[in-house]
Amino acid sequence: MGDITEGETSFYSNAEGYWREVPPTVDGMLGGYGSISSIDINGSKAFLKKFLGEGEGKTGTGCALDCGAGIGRITKRLLLPLFKTVDLVDVTEEFLDKAKTYLGEEGKRVGKYHCSGLQDFVPESGRYDVIWIQWVIGHLTDDHLVDFLRRSQKALRPNGLLIIKDNVSYEGVVPDEVDSSVCRDLEILHTLVGRAGLRIVHEEQQIDFPKEIYQVHTLALR
Repeated sequence: MGDITEGETSFYSNAEGYWREVPPTVDGMLGGYGSISSIDINGSKAFLKKFLGEGEGKTGTGCALDCGAGIGRITKRLLLPLFKTVDLVDVTEEFLDKAKTYLGEEGKRVGKYHCSGLQDFVPESGRYDVIWIQWVIGHLTDDHLVDFLRRSQKALRPNGLLIIKDNVSYEGVVPDEVDSSVCRDLEILHTLVGRAGLRIVHEEQQIDFPKEIYQVHTLALR
């Protein structure tokens, strides 16, 4: 993955083309698995609450960034209830437009909407307590993922956290031609996190998802 050159352009443009055709709904965001949204959010909330609060080493609740935010499913149900302000970044303009209505009254606490692929996105330095990166790293090449994680570190406040929640394969890298993404195994993901100069402070597998989909793991990084 990391050594794509010519193919890199089509890897990204094919993914953008795929998402442009996806309806801006929760079901669309979850590839037809809208029914798992509550299980997903509840798992994420329990995971995140381990780190938030007052006291030494705790992560603040001022501002979060939702990466690959889509229409704001995670912003609405996970991040806005816990943080004063949330920013969204997504490659698809239509999703961000939809987010403005989908988020309703609470959407007034959204700071910024960024329309960008993560391979090009530079988060503002020192702005975020938590950067939440869910179901989007498969759209980045290895090198771009490492670079994005490095840029994200600079965007964190003291005691800030990067959180990756994503599918993991059983072995190696599994390409998905449909949405132009890849699924990596945990060992590869750990290696890339290390290359970015981050350490894993906590890791869990999401439980109660349908048997036929990939395992999903959540990693908290500092």
